[in-house]
Amino acid sequence: MRLALLFCALPLLAAELFHDDFSRFAPGVLSAPMGQLNGAIQEYHYIEHRGVRTHPWRNPIVHLDSWAAGDEDGKTFLEQHLINSEPGRVNPLFVTGDSAWRDTTVEARVRPLAVKGPGGSSAAGVVFRYHTSRHFYLFALEDGARVVLRVKQPVEREIRKAEWRVLGQAAFVYDTKKYYSLKVENDGPRIRASVDGKPLIEVSDSEIASGQAGIMADMPARFTDFHVSASAAAVIAIQSAIAAREADLRRASAGLPGMKLLRRIDTPGFGAGKNARFGDLDGDGHLDMLIAQNVPKVRGDAFDHISCLTAVALAGPKAGQVLWRQGRPNEKNGLLTNDVPFQVHDLDGDGKAEVVLVRDFQLQVWDGATGKLKQKAWMPEAAADNKEAPYALNNGDSIGFLNLTGKGPREILIKDRYRWFFVFDQDLKLKWSGEGQTGHYPFPHDFDGDGKQEFVIGYSLWGPDGKQRWSLDKQMKDHADAISIGDYSADGKAGARIYINGSDEGFVVLEPGGREFAHVRLGHAQTQSVGKYRADLPGLQILIANFWRSPGIVTLLDRDAKILAQEEMTPGSTHLEPVNWSGDGREFGLLSANVREGGLIDGHLRRVVLFPDDGHPDLASQVLDLEGDARDEIVVWDQKSVWIYTQDAPFTGARIYAPKRNPQYNGSNYRSTVSAPAWK
Repeated sequence: MRLALLFCALPLLAAELFHDDFSRFAPGVLSAPMGQLNGAIQEYHYIEHRGVRTHPWRNPIVHLDSWAAGDEDGKTFLEQHLINSEPGRVNPLFVTGDSAWRDTTVEARVRPLAVKGPGGSSAAGVVFRYHTSRHFYLFALEDGARVVLRVKQPVEREIRKAEWRVLGQAAFVYDTKKYYSLKVENDGPRIRASVDGKPLIEVSDSEIASGQAGIMADMPARFTDFHVSASAAAVIAIQSAIAAREADLRRASAGLPGMKLLRRIDTPGFGAGKNARFGDLDGDGHLDMLIAQNVPKVRGDAFDHISCLTAVALAGPKAGQVLWRQGRPNEKNGLLTNDVPFQVHDLDGDGKAEVVLVRDFQLQVWDGATGKLKQKAWMPEAAADNKEAPYALNNGDSIGFLNLTGKGPREILIKDRYRWFFVFDQDLKLKWSGEGQTGHYPFPHDFDGDGKQEFVIGYSLWGPDGKQRWSLDKQMKDHADAISIGDYSADGKAGARIYINGSDEGFVVLEPGGREFAHVRLGHAQTQSVGKYRADLPGLQILIANFWRSPGIVTLLDRDAKILAQEEMTPGSTHLEPVNWSGDGREFGLLSANVREGGLIDGHLRRVVLFPDDGHPDLASQVLDLEGDARDEIVVWDQKSVWIYTQDAPFTGARIYAPKRNPQYNGSNYRSTVSAPAWK
């Protein structure tokens, strides 16, 4: 979030950077869940907020609806109204300001409403030098008995155990009947903390030199009269830092094509969120979009049933036309918080696409051009000891294709959520099944070069013969959210590794034999993409976005899991799909299509290409080469319309970058996108 405009209006001697008594917010909670959908809606959809627009404040932990506004004795306040059952590990936060804020004084009046919490801590106070929700300073009242000054660490040594470095603490008895004025003064590394004007802690620490500011509470607490100020010299230094950053961004953006709207397609009544697949359905040489609506049943994120499928042409002479539809559309069935088993794929190898899906407890194959049923077979029975299974037959969670015989990707893998998977041949006959911690989506790779694929599902490697080669399922304490496999070295001679976003396990790198090469607990690692994000570094780089308990943190790593950059960039998570935008060998990560918080980021996590402010949707997105010049177009949509953006200038180089990516027929809301270098 940028607040550069605040500084432009400041006179030279002004000291106040920001002040708020929260009177801008009407009484009531600021956000709430969306109908049947849980907080996972923001794992792969862009949603600015779920209630009140809070800018220039933001709630970093977007899946926690922590904040409510109110009045007390004629004075407005903001209240953290939830009980935090995981204090330390996750922190309800409300932050504002600029990453360039330094040498500031941060103060607020705080009234704790509890002094003891079920999770242990009842801290309530101010945060400063805020970098991400996993890396900031906190000065807080704690447990009714003391004040504490500490800094949260971005990487954990043990799973689900937060790392804090305590800088100082002092005895301070407080109660829940009054407000206390907390104040933190920063002068370079020097930090002075006081309550009600009484100095209590003074230390020197320079782990984070600058950052945003805000409030935090693990138990219900009220806040008002929030101030951030700085000396005139500090204000000038902050202005200078912001100007230098903006100049650097202009240099990084120079020469890159801008965004141009290619076409808009309306989807009245039959649109959806991130529940679409792409392929050439009608065989005309152009990609089409298959949009699925669904009905969540039993619970909101495991047993969705496809209710309507609509095929729409995206490019070519038919662009915008509805090719066919199966089922009845209902605009209320557009969003979901999980995967749904359907794909576009030439299953029989005749050069024509089919739609392969699970519907009504059947594995079905439809003709891609017409949507007519070609084959069907009943799904296997659900495991008798599966207490979560509401149905006698398995209804599927996601679907992918494998090359287990050397004759092409003809085998069908269908998994449930999260225990069993089933492998069928192209005639829909069950070949074999497997059990384990399946995670969200498998990733195939031919490790031994025999033309047949092995695949990793969860933390296990399975061979084309149906035998498990090795498994780390039992030692990993959370499921695999995203997996990629490849040799990401500069010359491609180092050998493939397995890269797993392990949810709360963080980022895990395994050798082909199952040995752990690296394990970086950087938070709940949700999505992953691989591409040439840094031209100045060898090989490929990995982009990761966090979600649960630390949403919106984006981390760039090299093939050896060394962190190259990390920033908190967007509410929720993001697929970070690689985008071949310039065609010159560099790729960019797609945050979202949002005008203020989206755009394309480079390998230094700078937003170098922005979307126009033209009223386009920003709920969901996909990166595809629709025009055939090897550069990517960006498809963005919501339930009402699809908009497609391309470059505003033609490519003029002698050769153009044309990376090879894992196939669209293995599409998923959880898959990793791997973009391997190639030119044409």
